[in-house]
Amino acid sequence: MRKQTRYTLLAVLIAVAALAVVLYLRQKAPPEAARLLPESDAIVYVSLKPLRAATHFDRTPITRSPDFQKFIDATGIVPERDLDAAAFALHRMPDPHGPNGPVAFSEVFEGRFDGQRLAAYLNTLSNGKQETYAGHTIYTIPIEGRTLRIAQLGYDTIAASNMPTTEQIHAMLDRERTQASPFAGSSLLSARYADVPLLSSAWAIGHIGLPFAPDSPDANPNRINLAGMELPFTLDTDFVASLRFTTALHLRIEEIAPSEADAAHSAEQLTTILQFLKTLEQAQQTSPGIVQATESVKIEAHKDRAILTANLPLDTIKTIMAPDQR
Repeated sequence: MRKQTRYTLLAVLIAVAALAVVLYLRQKAPPEAARLLPESDAIVYVSLKPLRAATHFDRTPITRSPDFQKFIDATGIVPERDLDAAAFALHRMPDPHGPNGPVAFSEVFEGRFDGQRLAAYLNTLSNGKQETYAGHTIYTIPIEGRTLRIAQLGYDTIAASNMPTTEQIHAMLDRERTQASPFAGSSLLSARYADVPLLSSAWAIGHIGLPFAPDSPDANPNRINLAGMELPFTLDTDFVASLRFTTALHLRIEEIAPSEADAAHSAEQLTTILQFLKTLEQAQQTSPGIVQATESVKIEAHKDRAILTANLPLDTIKTIMAPDQR
């Protein structure tokens, strides 16, 4: 084989190998919307495409509030039809009784948007109060004592934050310039995304219990409170939660405990709560769909993690979501 031919073949092999590495890293990388989020205490991500394809929820008639209908009329954006993905960063606020409550949010939305109509609508809401940063226009909108900042990152991406300062929206605009890198993203994303099961349509990592701080002054202010029930977790507990949809909806929630003993104790407490709920369902003649969902729940401890799983067939989900005909 001639020397030039060998060099050409070697160059082709190197290029193919490099392309394979890039494709592998892109496959393992977090979604771009999540990589745009700023530093935060928790991250929640939802891909609506598979859910829309499976349930056709975009065809279900919805009764909208007058203000929301005005938004649709002005922008042409119908969220259940046009939104493809959403990523949320949760920021714990130092004063849970302030304008933002216990948690503020930064968001990235991906979908199909009419940029000109959206810009005109945002300009009206902001009364012309704007800032230009990194080549993008940030609209500042006052809402019930809080400040919402919104920017269009491209024809298919919107960023927003209701944090009191501009730091978070600026960080998202800065990240937009490096989002092609599979290594971009916040420190939380780098630390925990590897724990998210492959092909998850929705997932959450970090202190995802922050929005469930109790409202009652008699409740423990540091405990997660769900539907009036205090759970055996503090607000700063680390979780990895995920939803995968195949022929059924697969839910998995992992508590990352300080030790194996703590994980075992959490699993024991969750099992007690689950048994209580099953007893309550029997007493109240709960709908068959909810009973089936509860029966599918499994709880176990594995090393330093307490793990809850549930599998819900599509028919069960439709039964739960169907209007009560009684």
